[in-house]
Parts: sequence; C-alpha cells; structure tokens
Amino acid sequence: MKLSALVCGPVAACLAHWLAMTVSADVIVLPAMHDNTIYEDGNNISNGSGESFFSGKTSIETLRRGLISFDVSSIPSGATITSVTLTLHCTRSASLANPVSLHPALSSWGEGASVALGEGGSGTAATTGDATWQYRYYPDVAWATPGGEFGPLSATTQVTAEGAYDWSTATMVTDVQSWLDSPSTNYGWVVRGNEEDIQTAKRFASRENSDSSLRPVLVVEYVPVPAPGGCLAVVSGVLGCVHRRRAGGGW
Repeated sequence: MKLSALVCGPVAACLAHWLAMTVSADVIVLPAMHDNTIYEDGNNISNGSGESFFSGKTSIETLRRGLISFDVSSIPSGATITSVTLTLHCTRSASLANPVSLHPALSSWGEGASVALGEGGSGTAATTGDATWQYRYYPDVAWATPGGEFGPLSATTQVTAEGAYDWSTATMVTDVQSWLDSPSTNYGWVVRGNEEDIQTAKRFASRENSDSSLRPVLVVEYVPVPAPGGCLAVVSGVLGCVHRRRAGGGW
C-alpha cells in the first residue's frame, strides 16, 4: 500500500508543512565579540580597544596580524550551520590588490584597553590582558609560537582599496559549526595579509569603530533542530487517520 493511500488529506498537508519547516533556514547577524592587532616589531605592542585592526606587511618589513572572534551562543544548540559570511570594511590600504586570509585561532587571546594613537599602524603599549606578538594575554600568558597559533586556511579575499569585503566558504561553515558544538574552542580567526611582499598592510574597522556601519559583522544562516512536538503531532495524526480508515473499512 502506498503512503499516499494511507495518509488522509489534512494529515498529508500537515506532514508536508512540518517537513518544510525542518529544512527552512534562519539568519542571524552577529557583531564582533573581540578584536585586536598583534605587531611583529614589538612584543609589548597592541591596540585592543582601538578603532581599527591591521594585517599584512609594512614598508619597514614588519608584520601585522588581526584577531577577531564572534559569540555564536545565540544560535540554538544543535542547529546546522549552512552559510557563513564575514564582512569587514577596509579603511586604509597601502597597496593594490592583496590577499587577506582567515585562519582559525587555536588558542584564546585577549583584548585589553590599549588604544593606538593616530592611524593606529604603530600600535601602543599593551595593557593587562592584551594580545601581542609574544603574548596571548600580556604580560603573563605567552603564545606557544610568537605571532599567534592558527590552523590551515579557512578563506581568502582580494582586498584592494577602501570599502566592504566579504569572506564566505564551506570551511568557514565548518569553523562556526565547531564553535557552536564546542564553545570552549571558539577562539575566532587570525586575519593575515600578504606577508611575502612589503607594503601590503591593510587597515580594517574594528568593533570599537566610531562609525557603527563599518564594524565587523558575521552573517550566519542555520537550520534549527525541529521541535519534537511538531514531529509527534504529525505522527499522531497519521496514526489516527490510519485507525479511522481501518475502522471504516476504507481498505
């Protein structure tokens, strides 16, 4: 006997509606939770609460790496992440197109109260809890490897002049899914520019930027876990329909 012959019209409609609900996605826009810059030319230099963070290599051949993280705890537990897009605004570019890449950070790091003066590219003295090239949390907890600990490439985008740029890949989906499933591993991303050539540094608006429209955002699309009650209601309806058909001699 085919399923279509067993399920009455109203229950079939209910079943179809429930199945559609199980695959519909929700979207959430998340602001950055923390961000910072670590500066190769100074173990005690940071910019934890500054308006910008940096990546790439300067004209004096020293590196800048950005750090950024997002709190994903507002996404329902057990949800399936289907799409992730990070949007950053470049507010100064020292060169033409250069790749800017995301790598998952493998250790936690800090954002202190330091604020670099002027354009911010030189950083300032780190405050307690800041991330620096040498320290995850200045002045007590060092990186295992100076310059930060990070995994393989998650995404890369060519950044040219000032403006908004997006990063969105399947690997980023995997990153965010892992942070949702295991919150203790959510250390965000390390933002790396072109570190081979000189004068490739890019400046991006941070979460503290005075222009709120320029601040980093992470757009996450996800499918929540279906409510158990909805499934039970459909099953009960199907069983009730089958019972009524049998009782009435419908088959």
